[in-house]
Amino acid sequence: MPSVTVWNEYIHEREDDAVADVYPDGIHTTIAAALAERGHDTRTATLDEPEHGLTEAVLDDTDVLVWWGHAAHDEVADEVVDRVVDRVNEGMGLLVLHSAHASKPFKRLLGTPCDLTWREGDERERLWITDPGHPIVDGLGDAIVIEETETYGEPFGVPEPDSLVFTSWFEGGEVFRSGCCYRRGRGRVFYFRPGHETYPIYHREDVQRVLDNAVEWAAPGVGADAHAGNRNVEAPESR
Repeated sequence: MPSVTVWNEYIHEREDDAVADVYPDGIHTTIAAALAERGHDTRTATLDEPEHGLTEAVLDDTDVLVWWGHAAHDEVADEVVDRVVDRVNEGMGLLVLHSAHASKPFKRLLGTPCDLTWREGDERERLWITDPGHPIVDGLGDAIVIEETETYGEPFGVPEPDSLVFTSWFEGGEVFRSGCCYRRGRGRVFYFRPGHETYPIYHREDVQRVLDNAVEWAAPGVGADAHAGNRNVEAPESR
């Protein structure tokens, strides 16, 4: 099974009682525990740890990195961002959750602002499955319905996804590309919209199934070694 590191700022849970009520031990521990129950080897890392918990050794032992961020994107050291981006290009998977659309690694990898429209409100979201053959939606029905959540909306400043797995409709009328798959270098990147910190979304079995499937999809696969640069090999003679 893939080795997974779940990264979280771990700020809201310590500063906001409403968030602490939902995730008393942090969003990262909830996600890591859910993935561990499904057989993955998990660890967690947070912003306040040395090197944000993402040392060379940790990333070398990580098949898939899960990233949740919101309040402190700018506090992530560029050296660590470089390290994460390099590892994705080398084959590590990256799952980007909810407001981590504005995280440094995601913006660097996609090369666009990754901005969007949003508003707060306890409204229904229906995540329609728009690529029913994709392995990320294995075991799901036609849609995931979340009764109360924060609202995101288009335009979403990202490149056209390689595959659009979910498209959200919200009670207020917004639509949003909520499940976007990309390849960057040898790595796979999946953006998944649900997960505002004041809602118990990561406690849901269907959302946990998406994360489990996404880890399996994003984990490095078997392929030929890629060697860039001058091979210093003569071209074969034509026949």
